This record gives sequence, structure tokens and C-alpha cells, in this order.
Amino acid sequence: MMLRQAAKKALGLTSRQSTPWSVGISRLYHENVIDHYDNPRNVGSFDKNDPTVGTGLVGAPACGDVMKLQIKVDEKTGQITDARFKTFGCGSAIASSSVATEWVKGKAMEEVLTIKNTQIAKHLSLPPVKLHCSMLAEDAIKAAVKDYKEKRVKTNGAAAAGETTQA
Repeated sequence: MMLRQAAKKALGLTSRQSTPWSVGISRLYHENVIDHYDNPRNVGSFDKNDPTVGTGLVGAPACGDVMKLQIKVDEKTGQITDARFKTFGCGSAIASSSVATEWVKGKAMEEVLTIKNTQIAKHLSLPPVKLHCSMLAEDAIKAAVKDYKEKRVKTNGAAAAGETTQA
């Protein structure tokens, strides 16, 4: 990501202008993939020890793509208030991660579990050989929700145990 930004700066391009290599692949990838690759949304990470954060870390050994997607949840409403990702992989994997973080924000955890890889793939017009990227994004969403729920059980279990020992 930083290398891409440095290259754009060296070439005198603004953050919204395409890089020379993305112009060359524009015939191969849909404009949505190129947009999310050139201008990924919600890149970064949260503190994984924060009890309001769920982290999903998934990978595809066949191609080497690794995706970390994190959600930040409002404990009172159960709504996902923010999302971040870090992805090591191809442009389609980065684009799938970026789309996933946009789609989960503002939704209830149960609602985001209905997001399917086919929806992400259709939105990005991914070719068949890149469908595994959208599958990773779906798996990362599920893993992040699972991690958050497991943290809640541990936190609530520890709180309940603390209350019984004090009585």
C-alpha cells in the first residue's frame, strides 16, 4: 500500500488518479476492482485486545492471499460501527476486502453474516479464477463476528464469575 502511494507521488499522480500498472490491467479487471485497488477504503487495524473488536484472519494457501478484517461493534446496539482490513494479496483480494469493510459498516452482526461471496464477486465483476478472493472476504467477515462473540462470552463469563466470588 505504501509502495503504491510512494510510486504515485513519484509519478506526480494524485490519490484518485490511476497508476500506470492499473491502467495496463484495466482491460482485465472491472473498474470497481481497479477503484478499490487504487483507492482502498478502511485500510488499517484496531487493537485486537479491545473487547469491542472482532478479528478475522483468513488465508488461501493455494495463492498466498492473507486477509485480516476487523469489526468494531457498539456493545449496546450490536451494530458494527467501523471496520478495517489489511490484506496481503492480489488486486482482487484487496478490492474484496475493501468492499467487505464498506458493506459491514452500520449493519447488525447477524445481518453481515448474510453477505455472500457471490454478491462481492458480482459487485466487482470478478473473473472465475479470482472468486477465491471474494470467498476469503466472506470467510473473514464470519471469522470477525465469531471472534467478537467469543470475546463477549469470555468477558461476560469472567464478569459473572467475578460477581459470584464476591458474594
